[in-house]
Amino acid sequence: MKITDVKARQVFDSRANATVEVDVTLEDGTVGRGTVPSGASTGIYEVLELRDGGKELGGKSVRKAIGNVLDEIRPRIIGLDAEDQRGIDNLMIELDGTENKSRLGANAILGVSMAVAHAASASRKMPLFRYLGGANAHVVPVPMIQIIGGGAHALHSIDVQDFLVIPLSFKTFWEGFEAVVNVYNATKKLFIETGRPVAIADEGGFWPSAFKKNEDGLELLTEGIRRAGYEPGVDLGIALDIASSEFYDKDKKKYIFHLENEEYTTAEFVDLLSSWVDKYPIVSIEDGTSELDWDGAKLITEKLGGRIQLIGDDLFTTNISRIRSGVKSGALNAVLIKMNQIGTITETIDAIEFTKNSGYLPVISARSGETEDSTIVHLSIATNAGQLKVGSVARTERAVKWNETIRMEELLGKNGYYPGASIFDSIKK
Repeated sequence: MKITDVKARQVFDSRANATVEVDVTLEDGTVGRGTVPSGASTGIYEVLELRDGGKELGGKSVRKAIGNVLDEIRPRIIGLDAEDQRGIDNLMIELDGTENKSRLGANAILGVSMAVAHAASASRKMPLFRYLGGANAHVVPVPMIQIIGGGAHALHSIDVQDFLVIPLSFKTFWEGFEAVVNVYNATKKLFIETGRPVAIADEGGFWPSAFKKNEDGLELLTEGIRRAGYEPGVDLGIALDIASSEFYDKDKKKYIFHLENEEYTTAEFVDLLSSWVDKYPIVSIEDGTSELDWDGAKLITEKLGGRIQLIGDDLFTTNISRIRSGVKSGALNAVLIKMNQIGTITETIDAIEFTKNSGYLPVISARSGETEDSTIVHLSIATNAGQLKVGSVARTERAVKWNETIRMEELLGKNGYYPGASIFDSIKK
């Protein structure tokens, strides 16, 4: 299990941006690989993704991060036991020495962390979820799947970032995923019927062409569920990623819908979202208020916290100290979990466990800039997190993760558990 070599290279993600890929080799010849994702709508409290600046690849090259892997991290972990995941992760954190991993780069550190985990599990000849989670890893995640992409994922064509669906009434991941594929195809036909071009956004959902208001997405998606032969709110629910930090004016302290040219105070914006929940089969809202608006997070929780899932992404950034603040103040009831927001496998697992122990729901998430890496699928099962958000059903960097979930559900067989709609039982009052 001793590490004998570490390699790093610059590869490309689904948005044609450079990213870090790391290979870790063990003394038995086993190689583990980690390929780091990248976000578009990033929170101000996330750890730092180190990029070079300058002219190469529009300033987005990652040669400094790769150099840090090879020149600083590699010499320190050669000869270490790959099964000591926490020890290696802590060593890299200490080596970096900054609060936000800005010296070595969170992308450098995470690439190594992922590769070490994959190498150790491969050497043990077991799936990554079993290696990380042990005998109790058995919960197959409920998918949250984008059908329409907006916000930063579609050049801000509309303000709301994601219109997604969650299968509710189905007994297995496979059945639920099949239903979502049917909704995706039914919504595609609606786009064609209404004269909208069928183009796709960063995460594979449909580009919101010719939308006159943000609510158009809710109307289209609800009809798409019906067209596919399902009952909205019973068979499938709608999830929204508002990504409100993207259009929150911190000076005015207002939320600005540029599509409708409307401004809202915090109270008015929460009332708007509440009216949508009354009107449409919405079961989950992410980032309904800005990362700078703690009062808004508490207000939306007072209004909707006993009815639907309220996820904090930019507010929490997979950081236990920020999640703790949310729990203490009663803000929201779920946490979006992204490995590259915090920077190592063990810190991510710790954030998931803290979230669960606090009575909040964790939602494991991909990023808008993704790769063929499927680590998050295994992370979800390893921690029995219960939910997985990857993007849409289209585009290979998304499908590779959904397909891996199908395989792992098959592997678990009768020992696996798929929670379906019951995943939300703990937050309903």
